[in-house]
Amino acid sequence: MVIPIYSGTPGKEQAEAEMQFSLRVFLDSAPPTVRIIHSGHACNIEEERYTERVYTIREGETLELACLVSGHPRPQIRWTKTAGSASDRFQDSSVFNETLRITRIQRHQGGRYYCKAENGLGSPAIKSIRVDVYYLDDPIVTVHQSIGEAKEQFYYERTVFLRCMANSNPPVRYSWRRGREFLSQGSDKGVEIYEPFFTQGETKILKLKNLRPQDYANYSCIASVRSVCGIADKNVLFKLSNRTASPTIKLLVEDPIVVNPGQTVTLVCVTSGGDPTPTLTWVHNTDELPKKSVLNGGTLTLPAISTEEAGVYSCVASNNVGNPAKKSTTIVVRGLKKGRFWITPDPYHNDDNIQIGREVKISCQVEATPPEELLFSWLKNGRPLRSSERMVITHTDPDVQTGTTNLDIIDLKFTDFGTYTCVAVLKNGGIPEISIDVNISSTTVPPELTVPRGKSPLVVQEGDTVELQCLVSGKPKPIILWSRADKEVPMPDGGLQTESYDGALRIVNVSREMTGTYRCATSQYNGFNVKPREALVDLTVQYPPAVEPLFTEIRQGLGRAFTLNCRMLRAHPSKVLKYEWKLGTRLLTVGQLDQSDETEYHVRALNREGYGEYTCEVTNEAGAGACRFLVTGRAYAPEFYYDTYSALWQNRPRVYGFKLQWTQQNPLSVDRIVAYRLGIKQTGQSRWWEQEIPMEGAIAKGELITHNLTELIKPEAYLVRLTPITRFGEGDSTDRIIRYSAPVNPHLREFQCSFEDEAVCMFTQDKTEDFDWTRHSAATRNTKYTPNTGPSSDRVGSKQGFYMYIETSRPRLEGEKARLLTPTFNVAPKSPYGTVTSSPTYCFGFYYHMYGKHIGALKAYLRQKGQSGADSSVWTLVGNQGDRWKQAKVNIHPTASFQLVLEGIRGPGIEGDIAIDDVTIEEGECKDPPPNNLRSLAPPTAHHIWQLLVTLTLMFVGHQR
Repeated sequence: MVIPIYSGTPGKEQAEAEMQFSLRVFLDSAPPTVRIIHSGHACNIEEERYTERVYTIREGETLELACLVSGHPRPQIRWTKTAGSASDRFQDSSVFNETLRITRIQRHQGGRYYCKAENGLGSPAIKSIRVDVYYLDDPIVTVHQSIGEAKEQFYYERTVFLRCMANSNPPVRYSWRRGREFLSQGSDKGVEIYEPFFTQGETKILKLKNLRPQDYANYSCIASVRSVCGIADKNVLFKLSNRTASPTIKLLVEDPIVVNPGQTVTLVCVTSGGDPTPTLTWVHNTDELPKKSVLNGGTLTLPAISTEEAGVYSCVASNNVGNPAKKSTTIVVRGLKKGRFWITPDPYHNDDNIQIGREVKISCQVEATPPEELLFSWLKNGRPLRSSERMVITHTDPDVQTGTTNLDIIDLKFTDFGTYTCVAVLKNGGIPEISIDVNISSTTVPPELTVPRGKSPLVVQEGDTVELQCLVSGKPKPIILWSRADKEVPMPDGGLQTESYDGALRIVNVSREMTGTYRCATSQYNGFNVKPREALVDLTVQYPPAVEPLFTEIRQGLGRAFTLNCRMLRAHPSKVLKYEWKLGTRLLTVGQLDQSDETEYHVRALNREGYGEYTCEVTNEAGAGACRFLVTGRAYAPEFYYDTYSALWQNRPRVYGFKLQWTQQNPLSVDRIVAYRLGIKQTGQSRWWEQEIPMEGAIAKGELITHNLTELIKPEAYLVRLTPITRFGEGDSTDRIIRYSAPVNPHLREFQCSFEDEAVCMFTQDKTEDFDWTRHSAATRNTKYTPNTGPSSDRVGSKQGFYMYIETSRPRLEGEKARLLTPTFNVAPKSPYGTVTSSPTYCFGFYYHMYGKHIGALKAYLRQKGQSGADSSVWTLVGNQGDRWKQAKVNIHPTASFQLVLEGIRGPGIEGDIAIDDVTIEEGECKDPPPNNLRSLAPPTAHHIWQLLVTLTLMFVGHQR
């Protein structure tokens, strides 16, 4: 059957994709295998021992790693990372796709990356690659003088040390220059250059012994990582003179600075010395400055300061000479907070009540800033109260503990009853006072706690709002503290204690985890300083049955028997559980769970009316839990086979074919699959073409089904959708993308590339070399500057045709190289099981054009997977070969996956362009290789020499006649 596929490209004709059914074979499921390949901007990739790979990349470039997997069913891929530091997270998650891409990679993102593939068969396949991020920061020069020799003139006839440091990877190499003169160890007796042992190459110190007049100069430190990854050297200049000195500063403020909240505070810091001119910075408690602060040079302004912004502010001056200068001041923001009181009955009697004739103490506590400004006063019934023999007022030392004042009433009398007020103020005013009233009377009694009748135990439904109550009596009423009886279990709000002023604890949306015993207790604050009173409240939270499975899909064919099972996991209350089985809204059966915690429903022979959603509801007083089962005849999705050998082939220039293979997931679980619906469309287009593919007989598990897709337009990609069909109807679909790439060991066992497409048949440039090959045609190539070199057409004589060439004009230099790499090819297996039984032979051929008086060299190399040594040279040609295309052929014998490398080397001048075209790789030995195939010629034998002499003799005799 023929299906039209529109190319979607202007100027192209409509093409056709022919889908031909082929032989079905059986395929065992295969565990996953995995390998990692790279792209992006790698500087270098090294193969180390024990199969570890190191990928080197410059900071700021794009990291791109692809995880190539095989296995059936298609394995799931997951990227993870172990970082260089424990605090570094791989974006706090894993990446679940084949390609890991990090744009503008940073140094902290270096580390070992793992690709894990698993499909449920065997152990997961895991490969790793270490990513090494290279960088070089600007160097910094710091200057120091020998300790003990420092005087006012910091560098007058003294030994000076210039230390250069730069953060880098790989380790940096330092060099020093004085003016234009490079300094090295031994080049000047007054100069010593060394690396301290303990720094392990992190710095290089220039020591100027007993400073001389010529030592006052400009010093440059050059930091280099030897141009790895194209990272340029960096340098820093330091001018050393007799005025060079470490920084000194002055703070034009008091210490401490005491202010009221809301005031604007200005801190001024000025430099009083230092050369070069120091840089001033401010820090707050060794941390960042408040967000609303304003910094202008050495002046820091804090508008509308708050208590949170109080603390130590430090001005730091640095000029990389000596040690930084630092001066600090403390800002104190005045304030009062947390006023509270407690009453202590006579401590000499074992009685918690206040009684006439005994002692009673009233304590009042306030937190004050600054504490030394705190002042307390007492009032009785609104009148000032002074300390006396019976009314003793004392204050604690505010430097020792939080400010507290005590009023001891000795020999309590009836006339002492009344309202006592504790008043706290700050000495200089400006802050509102705090006053606390405490009533002492015959009704002032210690607290008692009780739980109202019927409020314990409490039984509620999950999700309700519940209020736990403790009634508190006594005067004054203290704060109530709620906690769990098991003190290690947190409260509903997450804390260990919850304060309540009315004795109630309200819980919204109560959950089953909140079942338990709760304790309410009196606090000593705002009440009696006596042993806390306690009470307990039991809370029981009822919840509906939790069942399993919550949802299960069951696929069955008509006429088959099956059983549905619903199991109760937990419930409260767990007794008197009822169940109901339904199909849709139709009731099937009811019952009660007495001895068992599960129920079953049996279907003896499934008919069409038996398809649908089955529900089993298990209920108790709190509600119902439901098991749901969707019984369907839908077929499972097919599973595409991604490891097809030579899946893509190309036998005509503008089209390609693809061998589509798949297996059917669980084919025997439903009715026989009678057909597949195959849909195909170009990616980016909306139009689908569909075809039904009939299937003869039942499909067995593991059976590999094949269709060939032909007449696919090159280089378009296609979305393919496959849907199984049974007498129930359509099953689950599965999609895959088919992308064009240069065929690897294609169907015709050959590879051809004439560079007509921009994709250049998946050839790639070697970015580690000096420059690149260029794709060009004679119609667009500019020969204005180099008319005596390069081809005037492609290999077949067309000026519109394309080829690849190296441009040797400036800025190219003699000996510079450009390398072009073919795609990676798999060695074609000879056995039906896909294994290589012997080293195959391939013929590698291409056309070359080497015309010009400055032609360098053209070389070909064989690169094989798993061989970390140098590439194997297979062909070489040097010098001018004339203004014409010539063919080269050479036999190669790879034993593993391989690439061919074409290397162009620039000669001594600009007339040295080298071009290549029509590259081919064919299975089998080369037929009639041309004589310029230097590497493939065998040494002449004696028989060959004898034949040549006979031929020359006959030619000579014929000429004489």
